[in-house]
Amino acid sequence: MNIKFYAPQWGNLLPFETFCQNVKTAGYDGVEMALPFDEKEKAEILATLNDFDLELIGQYWQSHEKDLGEHADNYEKYLRNLISAKPIFINCQTGKDYFTFEQNKQLFELASRISEETGIKIIHETHRGKSLFAAHITQEYLNQIPALRICLDISHWCNVHESLLADQQDAVTKAIAHANHIHSRVGHPEGPQVNDPRAPEWEEVLQTHLSWWDKVVATHRQQGTQLTVTTEFGPATYMPVLPYTQMPVANQWEINVFMMNLLKKRYNA
Repeated sequence: MNIKFYAPQWGNLLPFETFCQNVKTAGYDGVEMALPFDEKEKAEILATLNDFDLELIGQYWQSHEKDLGEHADNYEKYLRNLISAKPIFINCQTGKDYFTFEQNKQLFELASRISEETGIKIIHETHRGKSLFAAHITQEYLNQIPALRICLDISHWCNVHESLLADQQDAVTKAIAHANHIHSRVGHPEGPQVNDPRAPEWEEVLQTHLSWWDKVVATHRQQGTQLTVTTEFGPATYMPVLPYTQMPVANQWEINVFMMNLLKKRYNA
């Protein structure tokens, strides 16, 4: 099984063509990103990705509306805008943590209908503030909606549960079985992103995340299914910063490339 790797557009400040050149040179297969509604701007982005032979994972994160009806309308609008670009799939930060189970379920069902109609797979990310914000909550959704497929960004759960999830093993095992895609950020009990996974003080935390990802990889190898990974370490201030100057304490691009090469060596050799 050959795992495919994607760069996050999040945090990029370079011209998009320069960014895509860097992504291609680094050895990524594509980019994960949201898309604008402006048709000309969107077409230019897609043409640039095509020029560099880079695949697109559509990204939805704009879950802000408190009213469920308004929320669902905007959710569908963003999904259909991404679908028009024919991404390999869409990764969604679906719903809100304060919506009820039934409210979030309506959004999952809407995404499922759109996916069936269009043939574009839609998966749902484990993310703070959204429907799948916690391990035990996600376990319940997966028990109730067995067809749900997820992007496992387990860094968020380390932060939410203020632990490395030793007491949430059943929920983690369930999530691993439903994971189509990984965001390979490394979180810790006090935050969703370590300052630099290369630093020796984070070795235990990094190895814990690797052990979870090992199990996702093993599942896909056994099933013969495609696994994708986005190396989604974020920019400042998601990246910890120095006081007063607000300068990031490490380089986002370098860390993401490090993570890609680490995982390529571990899994694709």
